Amino acid sequence: MRIAVIRKGHFNAAHQLYVPSWTREKNERIFGKCANPNFHGHNYELEVTVIGEIDPVTGMLINLKTLKDIITEHIEEYFDHKNLNLEFEEFKDSPPTTENLCIVIYNRLRTVLDEKYDVKVRLSETPRNFAEYPVN
Repeated sequence: MRIAVIRKGHFNAAHQLYVPSWTREKNERIFGKCANPNFHGHNYELEVTVIGEIDPVTGMLINLKTLKDIITEHIEEYFDHKNLNLEFEEFKDSPPTTENLCIVIYNRLRTVLDEKYDVKVRLSETPRNFAEYPVN
């Protein structure tokens, strides 16, 4: 029987949505305030869903302390109080949208979580705007 457990996380980061090959006017038209040349920040809220089989001995899918530590080290400490545009190679060639950041977070978690788990990431940059990856 498969089950899912969810752990929440949080970090703050600054970014700017801007396509360098476009004019400033076009960037402002497409991205609005998010194209601010001085950047802006978000209080990102994260939900990591781990899906798999319950271990019959421990009664757990995954030790939630272990999952907490992974999220803290590989996501929160990595991104918190950073500028996504300036400090991360992951956004050198793509804008740090919530969608792209969600995928980057997923890929970072996949490198440290056991392959036996399915993983889903949900990221919100505001209380009303979310991205989720992967989508089945």
